[in-house]
Formats: sequence, structure tokens, C-alpha cells
Amino acid sequence: MKKQNISVIGLGYVGLPVSIAFDEAKYNVVGFDLNKNRINELNSNIDKTGEIKKERLINNKINFTSRKKDIKKADIHIVTVPTPIDEFKNPDFQCIISASEILGKIIKKGDIIVYESTVYPGATEEVAIPILERFSRMKINNGFSVGYSPERINPADNKHNFENIKKVVSASNPNTLKVIEKLYGDVVKAGIHSAPSIKVAEAAKVIENTQRDLNIALMNELVKIFNQMDINTNDVLEAASTKWNFLNFRPGLVGGHCIGIDPYYLIHKSQQVGIVPDLLLSARKINDGMSSYFAMKILNILNKNKIGTTNSKILILGITFKEDCPDIRNSKVVDLINELKSFRAIVDAYDPIANATDIKDEFGINILDDPTKNNYDVVVIAVAHKIFSNLGGKKIRTWCKPNGILMDLKNTISKHEADYTL
Repeated sequence: MKKQNISVIGLGYVGLPVSIAFDEAKYNVVGFDLNKNRINELNSNIDKTGEIKKERLINNKINFTSRKKDIKKADIHIVTVPTPIDEFKNPDFQCIISASEILGKIIKKGDIIVYESTVYPGATEEVAIPILERFSRMKINNGFSVGYSPERINPADNKHNFENIKKVVSASNPNTLKVIEKLYGDVVKAGIHSAPSIKVAEAAKVIENTQRDLNIALMNELVKIFNQMDINTNDVLEAASTKWNFLNFRPGLVGGHCIGIDPYYLIHKSQQVGIVPDLLLSARKINDGMSSYFAMKILNILNKNKIGTTNSKILILGITFKEDCPDIRNSKVVDLINELKSFRAIVDAYDPIANATDIKDEFGINILDDPTKNNYDVVVIAVAHKIFSNLGGKKIRTWCKPNGILMDLKNTISKHEADYTL
């Protein structure tokens, strides 16, 4: 059977690995992104996300392009664009809308469009399909068909990559489902799970990250409780995790493009159908408030040590949303920095994993090339990069003033090397 021509719309943390996998399975792949800088980088074998090794980029035969006409020949279009939230924490479908409009104008009879972007249950049918119908002047299942196969890529995780994570698939009709099963079955070694409907697949994805959000919120609330009781939360978790069925989630800042975003999609849809999701809202409130909580903790420690808040010098280690990953989307460390600055503290940031230009452009924050020794009242490890754990507490403490304080919010170094841990 001749393999289909595939276009992948959106070449970020999800789209690029998808494109590479299908290319290596000998499909003809067009990788499309409106960001011309991204296209130029990929054509120069550069991946700023760090998800794909350079040799795989060098050896690929993908047509990376920003030209809409280049995706016309594809039979299957896979949409992997971002689905963020707006300033009011409502779903922002602009990328889905834009991708659907582009595809609606170029798809032909028999084409299949597969959405991988995280959405609320019903969004593919309510938002995407009407746009495809309007611009293509065809009807769903009577011209083109649609599938939904939620992405499960975990940035900076070499073990759980696209090929090694079981793939959930769904479609608008049984024949299309068979095509999509075969399609992903060619590249996903972990196997395929066929959901009975697109809505089920959408719901499965959005609760995966919502479940993690709830569990981390519990840990963060425990931090607040145990801190008032002068109990180290990490010590408690180490003891509790000796029980075989204890879920070993850890407290901390919850940012990024998944856990800190996806629950709001389910919250939005829940409220649309008349359900107030009290537990989801509570978890989001707790996790979104941890930047302020940690800022207050840092300022209280400064006051306790008779170091004035105004013009105190604070060094934050790590600004990305997770360890060993350059992704800065929805970084709550940025919120922590801004909160501290609002109290007139002088705050520097050091993160050798992050792209300094991106951080300056996105947040207006300058990243240090190298921290100055004996310069800071407080040094805070906010992200558990391996480079920080490899440096160790002794080296990191050299950036503190003689009476400075070393805080570790992520259990990065030995607890005996830090003055404060969770």
C-alpha cells in the first residue's frame, strides 16, 4: 500500500518530533510553520527546543516550509499548534482557528485532518470542523474527515518520547479511524488505543494533566501546612513514599504549556454546561499562588536574618518551566521574580539551559552569563537543572555573601547543603 503524503502544521515541541518520526518511517512529510525563523533554523539543522538531535535533522528529508501552497499535496494533515489561555484564563483557540482556516482553503476531497492540540471535550466539533466546512465548502464525512489524537510528548524526556508513548486515536467515522490507526501504528512502538469518539479522546487528554495538577496542589498545600508546623515537607514525603501505593508527587511551581494550562480548558467547558468544578478551581488557585507564597517566604527569611527587603540582592537559579528543558512558556519563576521586584529587591537570574534572547524578548529579563561571587543575600534554586545539582551546594554557596542564605525549592542539592528546603 502506498504511504500517504503528510503535512504537519506547527513545528514546536510536538510537531517536530511527529514530523521526524513519520519521515523516518518513509512517509513524504511537509513540515509547516508560519514562523519563518523557525523554518530557517530547522533547514539549518538547528532545533532550539532540544527535542531532536542534530544528526536526525541532518538526515531527514522533510520539506520545512512557511508556504501554504506546499501543503496542498498532502493527504493527511496533522495539526500540532499551541492551545494557550488568554489573560482571563479562558481557552485561546487562535492557533487552532488559523490552522483550520489555512487547511480549509487547500484541502481536497478525501483528505483527513488530525488534531493533536489539547482542547476541552467537544472543541474539535465545535470550533475546528465548522471552519474546515466553511472554507472548504465541503461537509464532514462527505468530503473530508477528521481525527483527534492527543499529543503526549513530555519535553526533555528521552525515555517517554513520541514513539514510546501509547497513542490514543479517534475519528469522525469508522473508515477514517482505521486509516489513523494504521498511520500512527507505523511510528508509535508503544501501541494504539482507539477511543469510541473524538470527545472521549479530548476528555482523556485534558484529565491527564488535570490529575497531575490536583496532586501537585495537594503537595503545595502540605508545604504551607507543614511550614507552619516547622516540619520539612520533603522529609514527610520520603517517609510516606515507603508505602507501596503512595503517589510520590512533589511540590513546587506549576507552569509550562500543559499542567498549568490544560485544567482551565476543562474548567471552561464545565462551567459552560452548568457545573462549577470546585476541586479544579481550588487546585488552580493553590498552584497559581505558589509564586507569591515563595516570594513571601524569601522576604520573611530576609527579615528574620535582619536583612532589609529594599535593595536586598537575590539570585534565582533556573527560569524555565521545568528542569533540563529550555521551554519558558508560562514560567512561574518569572512570576516569582516579578513579585520579589515589587518589594524593591534587586533580583538576578541565572539559567544556562534557557535561551537568553527569548527570555529578554518575552519577559524583559536579562539572564546572567555567570553569577558574581560573594554578591547575594539569598540564592534560590527554583528549577532542578542537573547542572545545578552537579555544581553542588558548596559551589552555589560561593555566590552568597558571607552571611547569605541558600534556599532550595526543588530538592536539587543535599538538604544538608541548603539553609532552607521545602
